[in-house]
Amino acid sequence: GCNPLAETGRSKLQNQRAVLNQQILRAVRMRAGAENLLRATTNNKVREQVLLELSFVNSDLQILKEELEGLNISVEVYQNAEETFSIPLVPLGLKETKDVDFTLPLKDFIQEHYSQDSSEYEDEIADLMDLRQACRTPSRDEAGIEMLISYFLQLGYVENRFFPPTRHIGVLFTWYDSFTGVPVCQQNLLLEKASVLFNIGALYTQIGTRCNRQTQAGLENAVDAFQKAAGVLSYLKETFTHTPSYDMSPAMLNVLVKMMLAQARECVFEQIGLSGIRNEFFTLVKMTQEVAKVGEVYVLVNTAMNQEPVKENIPYSWSKLAQIKSDHYKALAHYFIATILCDHELQPGDDEDQQEKALSQLYDCVPEGLMVLAVLKDKVQRKQLGKAHLRQAIVYHEEALRVCGLCKKLRNIEVLQEVLTAAHKRSLLKYAQQETEDDFLSLIQAPDILPKTEHKIETIAPQFSKVKVKDFFHKLGPLAVFSAKQRWTAPRTICLHHEAGELGFSLKGGAPVQVYCLDPACSAAAAGLKEGDYIVSVGGMDCKWLGVNEVLEKLKSVGKQPVELEVISCQDTAASLHSKSATYSMGMQKTYSLICLAMDEDKIDQTKKAPLKLPFLSWGTKNRQKAASTLCLPSAVAGSSQTKKKLSPFTLFNTESSLY
Repeated sequence: GCNPLAETGRSKLQNQRAVLNQQILRAVRMRAGAENLLRATTNNKVREQVLLELSFVNSDLQILKEELEGLNISVEVYQNAEETFSIPLVPLGLKETKDVDFTLPLKDFIQEHYSQDSSEYEDEIADLMDLRQACRTPSRDEAGIEMLISYFLQLGYVENRFFPPTRHIGVLFTWYDSFTGVPVCQQNLLLEKASVLFNIGALYTQIGTRCNRQTQAGLENAVDAFQKAAGVLSYLKETFTHTPSYDMSPAMLNVLVKMMLAQARECVFEQIGLSGIRNEFFTLVKMTQEVAKVGEVYVLVNTAMNQEPVKENIPYSWSKLAQIKSDHYKALAHYFIATILCDHELQPGDDEDQQEKALSQLYDCVPEGLMVLAVLKDKVQRKQLGKAHLRQAIVYHEEALRVCGLCKKLRNIEVLQEVLTAAHKRSLLKYAQQETEDDFLSLIQAPDILPKTEHKIETIAPQFSKVKVKDFFHKLGPLAVFSAKQRWTAPRTICLHHEAGELGFSLKGGAPVQVYCLDPACSAAAAGLKEGDYIVSVGGMDCKWLGVNEVLEKLKSVGKQPVELEVISCQDTAASLHSKSATYSMGMQKTYSLICLAMDEDKIDQTKKAPLKLPFLSWGTKNRQKAASTLCLPSAVAGSSQTKKKLSPFTLFNTESSLY
């Protein structure tokens, strides 16, 4: 990863984000305490003081939220350092997290579950923690993407090795919401995997905004990066469907995917016009359709951003920027078609049919009383329709400038103001050139322009298979056998004596090999060997990764001398998943939980009453008790009981409490 102490613009923003996250957490906890006191007290004077304190805390939270929004719209930091005259693109900031110490939980699990000396795995655990730490500050290039994907794939191994479905091992993951700054704490590794995926998508957006948009290669790379970002976020939405964080909720991810594809479409349009736009009839028709398509996708993005529940948490300036871009590119479409009508009169040598067909494709319907061919031939009609399009372009330009001026964050972005102002002045100049004294009768309304594109923009699914990762805990054995789901007896030592050159059993399977067709009368069976046992060691040499032929060679190599085998027996376990988790419920869009799940090591007798396990934090704008709290510290409920239910394999995937 990058040096976390490096004073780059991006690292400064991430450091400010981390500080704001801590301040938001403190304010939320203060509000929780005040609201709990408000519910508990009956003293009017105390209630007045608490209400006053709540008003101050709510004001602080609003200010902190605005500061976090300011970080999310600091787009100029992520743009290419070269001088450019383009509307800035919006990247996503990386999610922040707290340090996680895997040492004790993993060493305890290795000792207890795998019956191995955990001190032999200290280096592997340290490598895992170093990789996680490096992923907090990835470099903004393909190497940073590869590192994040490596950690994501490594988490797949870790999940299968150390996270059994029946209990938690005591590792607490904390990640902060990218938009609200509110933390989510869980012992579920799926929160870690989902957050890493979000950061992979966010890093792709930062790579896309960093590309040089003044070159063909730079724009191609930007389009590719935004499509890959959309692919990762779409994969996150489809794979982790109940994430306990607003920034990873399905509705929010759907908006982010649309925004990334819209920015890819914007870069495609810039790519088409990079070498210059020739003032030629058919070229301008093509550009009109392409830029109208850009305006259309930004209209859809702006509409999605203003829907519940996304509207409350998406940065306000992002929504306004999408509106500005939709107006700006629709204005450009009207300007291009006005240029076609005003500058390209039908000449004797021109192909009337081709021009009529091309112009007809731009309209769903033409104004009443006008025909496309008649407009092409009649100079007055061409001029009137051209001026109508120019007036519409000016209206859109003025609306874009008005919205930009009303948004405090956007009006401070100089290049955005310059681009919008230049486009507005160009349309005004074109309109002034066409104006004459007898134009007061020109009342034609410019028709809508049909968008069309020859360039397909779609999500690019993440190619995890291209990144090769070696399991840090390879020494534990093949993952298909030595996983957290399986349970075995402790390794048993069998002293094997050859009987007339025969072993008394056969071997089958891949690594590790299994005992097969065991003769009950042989010395190995008498020594304790059982049918189906796995052989993990021969003569003190580890053979978890050896096949049948290799193990037989080792057994033959000792001759007639007795040899010690270490074997294990698989135990059948009835797995049942934990039923406590933080979920995102579509019926409760405003309620999230910060849950620390407790470990249940002993089964609770169904006749015995057990205290209700409650989360230590519950964050939301409204909780189920209709309190005004965004954070509650619950107290134990006397006499409450909870019966632990056994779940069948089929109910595990239908329960609403499953996290992902």
